Amino acid sequence: MRKIFGTLILSCLLVVGCNSLRLAPDESQKQNAWLHNRTVLMAADTARAEDASEKLQGLTQLSELQSRAFSSYFGLPKEFPAAATAEDLLAESNFQLARTALAESAERPDAFQLADNLFELAIGISALLGGVYGTRAVRFLKQAKSKSQALQEIITGNELFKKEHKAYADAFKQAQKNQSNDTRQVVAQLKA
Repeated sequence: MRKIFGTLILSCLLVVGCNSLRLAPDESQKQNAWLHNRTVLMAADTARAEDASEKLQGLTQLSELQSRAFSSYFGLPKEFPAAATAEDLLAESNFQLARTALAESAERPDAFQLADNLFELAIGISALLGGVYGTRAVRFLKQAKSKSQALQEIITGNELFKKEHKAYADAFKQAQKNQSNDTRQVVAQLKA
């Protein structure tokens, strides 16, 4: 039973990893996607009105169509920034919004927080199932959660040590050289 749960949880973390998971779009990302659509729509209209080349008109029309897909994917914002004119769109606040949305889009869930949430969910489900197996599963999952927290503390401490004691970093890495490939993979995934 322990091997099954442990293997399942570890496999999920290793296969999925945090790089393939993304946080849900927040308000600034939704506003940015909506503003992008307004910007390319205005660019397409301007290219048409100014009788730009067919190539430029085609590119701006395609960009506007693509932007609608992004806006649909992200969802509409709760508050819509001003976007009636080119001056509205070119406001410094929209440039700052775009920079903020870019920075937030690169964020990934913390592997340890994800694991902790998965453990809590599994503990809740096991407790609902009850019985002997449910009780054993809860006990196992609580122990696995404690081990995960301990691993997080060890990795955090090791990274801090390497950062603060650069002279010993090579020796530290050499001491870790005999780790199995499985251990290296787990640590690499959790550090990412």
